[in-house]
Amino acid sequence: MTPANDATKVRAGIIATALGMNSAGINRGKSGNVSARADGGFLITPSGLPYEETQPADIVHVAVDGRASGTRAPSSEWRFHRDIYAARPEVSAIVHTHAPFATTLACLDRGIPPFHYMVAAAGGKDIRCAPYATFGTQELSDHAVCALDGRKACLLAHHGMIALGASTKAALALAIEVETLAEMYWRTLQVAEPALLSDEEMTRVLQRFATYGQADAANG
Repeated sequence: MTPANDATKVRAGIIATALGMNSAGINRGKSGNVSARADGGFLITPSGLPYEETQPADIVHVAVDGRASGTRAPSSEWRFHRDIYAARPEVSAIVHTHAPFATTLACLDRGIPPFHYMVAAAGGKDIRCAPYATFGTQELSDHAVCALDGRKACLLAHHGMIALGASTKAALALAIEVETLAEMYWRTLQVAEPALLSDEEMTRVLQRFATYGQADAANG
């Protein structure tokens, strides 16, 4: 059981992340949702409540069997949060947004190919687009879990994007990176289809990403 003070911090972090995705311009209004693992299930933003009005007590706990507890109904997308956590034990937080450029590509049934090496930030050689299914359904959840296999982010056809992380802060940072890539890819498409990096080069990039950042600097 998560101690009460820790649970309050997690709830506050979820709200801060939801506000952060809107202030970063990768989400608007009440769309999207944020969750974090807690107490054998997860905590998630409530359905249809403006983030600026959301209080820690409004964040909903959902158990692995789908039972929700709290004063609010959970986000309608709770199923894919539950199923992603079940499939990916290393994931501790999930951000789902309707980011404009990522959603534009998703409405064209396009993922993001390896046009830029930073695509590897999402964990693989490309960022897949999951097939369309009605929001809130098990079918959508199944598609999302499949598109995220071996990846930390995906697009959802005619819908938006999902980003995963070891924390809400990390998941939000990845969502911002994916939206940046989506914008760059969209802009290149206004000129021509871009040349793509080879599988061999993306393999090299992924290997370098494994030691990229402070862990690498600490050894250098």
